Amino acid sequence: MCANVFDFRSRVSTEEVWARGRALRERTPVESRDRVAAAADRPEVLDFIAASNRGRLPHLIPLRIGRMTASPYSFFRGSAGLMAADLAAGPDSGLTAQLCGDAHAANFGLYGSPRGEIVMDINDFDETVPGPWEWDLERLAASLVLAGREGGASEDECLAAARDAARSYRLTVTGLAEQPFLTSWTALPDESVIEQVNADALLDDFKKAAKKARKNNSAKVARKWTEHLEDHQTGIGSRKFIPDPPVLTLVNDSVTEAVIDGLTEYVGTLRESRRRLITRFTVSDIAFRIVGTGSVGLHSYLALLHGNGDEVLVLQIKQAVPSALTPYLPAQIPRHEGERIVQGARSVQAETDILLGWTTLRINGAELPFIVRQFRNLKGDIDVSALDSDHLDDYGRLAGALLARAHTRSLDPRLVAGYLDNAEPFDEAVARFAVRYADRTEADHAELLAAVKDGRLAAETA
Repeated sequence: MCANVFDFRSRVSTEEVWARGRALRERTPVESRDRVAAAADRPEVLDFIAASNRGRLPHLIPLRIGRMTASPYSFFRGSAGLMAADLAAGPDSGLTAQLCGDAHAANFGLYGSPRGEIVMDINDFDETVPGPWEWDLERLAASLVLAGREGGASEDECLAAARDAARSYRLTVTGLAEQPFLTSWTALPDESVIEQVNADALLDDFKKAAKKARKNNSAKVARKWTEHLEDHQTGIGSRKFIPDPPVLTLVNDSVTEAVIDGLTEYVGTLRESRRRLITRFTVSDIAFRIVGTGSVGLHSYLALLHGNGDEVLVLQIKQAVPSALTPYLPAQIPRHEGERIVQGARSVQAETDILLGWTTLRINGAELPFIVRQFRNLKGDIDVSALDSDHLDDYGRLAGALLARAHTRSLDPRLVAGYLDNAEPFDEAVARFAVRYADRTEADHAELLAAVKDGRLAAETA
């Protein structure tokens, strides 16, 4: 039997845990979050981009560069590792949470729970790793400023959104710390969070996004991206992907076999009851699909599966690479990068995709780690850069609350609540840093644009 790592016999009072958190302010005052944006030893922008492109499919790198040039916010979304270098030079309270690792505003989205309910939560865990909880919050705050600027919000509105995100995080952590453990564990999973954080202006946006999300499923993908083919010898029909290059392309037989073999291995990473579910399906087709900004150039496949009668299921099989935050944190070597992402999501999300798992694909002689998940699991989003400017602070409060709940799944909320107890200067410090970091990102983006303009970097759009 493994040695126990828990002590069920010795009770520690709530007051003592809060006091531990308060004591951390002596080492790291909350006002210290208001600081310079860039670390003295941060990588040069072009060096960072070159390093982040290593190991990607060469023919897709210009597309990644093109997507990063679209705006400073787009650049920010593709440069989590660069910000990690800056955050690592900043203060931290010493409290560690399971981070999203890339908690920008667009990585909060709607998706379906196992019961088919629409929930909103963090929905991207490519960079997940244990680390200082402040890193996620400061990345969120900076993203709100950048998204607000892109959407035409004033500087005061951008600052207010960042400030409200920090304040909402602080107040939500305090609220969760005062609740029974079992109550706080399941808090804030649905649209009720909007009212709880006084973000009522977003209710219509949420309902519109939820209405679209309910239609965003595998059947819709099949209608738009596949065609039905009849096998005249067997009389059995099947669906196949319709290529739409460069975003959706067909793959050769060897890749198809590698993906199917990988799916066979993936089954064992699911909970036992779900293994019985997924093995009722059969694979009909495999395609390659480009996704996102930071993920462009990595292997990413779609698997089209047939179920009961006309039922279809589309799975995404996405390459997992080491977190961009890893170089700036204590050494952590996961057994499998896909497992790291899956376990991170399971640790953080209130509701997790029932078909989320991991596998290894053997492609062109290389063994590569992947995650597997439903491609369109009632997914939707509220486009923060397209919000009315006076709704930006509402979104900040919503995302700040969701991030607080996410962190308290792995970090005792009483510790963070003790550290932040009534510390209103914390909100302003985070907001001021966010504005400063948005300015830094705009300068980094301008440097990228200059490199593309003078031919040092190739860029494509699609």
